Amino acid sequence: MKKLMMICGLILGIAGFANAQQQGGGRGQGRMMMKPEERVKQLDEKLKLSDDQKTKLTAVFTEQADSMKKLREEMQGGDRDAMREKMQKMRADNDAKVTAVLTEDQKKTYEAWQKEQRAEMQKRMQGGQGGGNN
Repeated sequence: MKKLMMICGLILGIAGFANAQQQGGGRGQGRMMMKPEERVKQLDEKLKLSDDQKTKLTAVFTEQADSMKKLREEMQGGDRDAMREKMQKMRADNDAKVTAVLTEDQKKTYEAWQKEQRAEMQKRMQGGQGGGNN
């Protein structure tokens, strides 16, 4: 279960990055994640969040963004494996905070959406490695 939560958190972060790249075109700001407000908006479209949930999730995503930024600064030029491990733990903790805010029905929809995101990510990764699917 712990591994599943870590994977879900990782995928959510990756999906957010991929979505930000598609929507924003990279904008040259070097930002790896969507803004907390954008992430909440994306979840609201999928899960129909209440105003209270939006407020709580904005706080969760803001805290995560700040923590990730701080970690990247601390680990600059350091041990990449240690950084990856810390980020995975952070994402798993974040995912637990997100699911704690959701209703049971929303959790089911959220988990199904994450599976879709994982499948799309794997498909993109395989397509990129195969070379010539352009």
